Amino acid sequence: MLHLLLRLCACVLALTVVSASALAQAWPAKPMRVIVPFTAASATDTIARMVSERVSAQLGQNLVVENRPGAGGTIGIGAVAKAESDGYTILVHSSSFTVTPSTYPNLPYDTLRDFSGITPLANLPNILVISPSRGLRSVKELVAAAKAKPRALTYASAGAGSATQLNAERFRLGAGFEAVHVPFKGTPEALTEILTGRVDYYFCPVISVLQFIKDGKLLALAAGSTRRSSALPDVATTLEAGIPNPDYNFWVGMFVPAKTSRDIVNKLYQNTLKALQTPEMKERMAKLGAEPMLMAPAEFDAHIKTEIGTNAALVKAAAITVN
Repeated sequence: MLHLLLRLCACVLALTVVSASALAQAWPAKPMRVIVPFTAASATDTIARMVSERVSAQLGQNLVVENRPGAGGTIGIGAVAKAESDGYTILVHSSSFTVTPSTYPNLPYDTLRDFSGITPLANLPNILVISPSRGLRSVKELVAAAKAKPRALTYASAGAGSATQLNAERFRLGAGFEAVHVPFKGTPEALTEILTGRVDYYFCPVISVLQFIKDGKLLALAAGSTRRSSALPDVATTLEAGIPNPDYNFWVGMFVPAKTSRDIVNKLYQNTLKALQTPEMKERMAKLGAEPMLMAPAEFDAHIKTEIGTNAALVKAAAITVN
């Protein structure tokens, strides 16, 4: 009896492996959803649509982008966490993905356990921008004004606990001043208030603000990233401007539910990598100031784990809370 039971278990296991293998070989057999947990026209959305278009052409199946903004991106993330692990639901998120574990203590998903990284799609330096009407022409002048009148200056973000807020907080802590955080639903909404001067400054992804800078509608005071932006090589970093430990790297990356077949994960990675390395895509990314940040799935997963720890320390130091 025991012998028969063991043979039955072995058969069931073999059928499960064969079924998973067949699913991976047939993938993709229908259109895929790409969930973006931010508003349309945000930096993350723009990159998601560019890459999805190219990957669609390669795979012969549509990648349909759906915007699910709100609650610091957790609504969209939660939708992917609950989806079937069949390769037909994809998450394209920003580095905010590694912030929410510290700012939302009761998440309905586990950031590390419930997702598998595919690869980063791009690194998007945040640019410290301000309206010319504010009369502040440099990082030095901005910091001096902030210190002269504590909490008189305001800064925008694409939501409480977002990567744009973390960049602003690293800068604020490094410079040693107080300011008032004004969160928005997304980058387009935040930029509207910055352009009018109703909110003072914003660490905005370069992809969303480049044209406003070129048109003279906004001043670029510094790049908030580790290195200068290739799209704005004459704009110094906040570190070069004399602020200690101010840099924050804003990236956009691709994920799937954790139980997705490794065959599908690798196929999606290889096709995404191929898309990113085409001359057309490289040119389009460069025009938007988006820079390469390629990692294999296992490397990306390790990066996520490390960054969650780093951001937890920053959230605590800046006393960031999400209501």
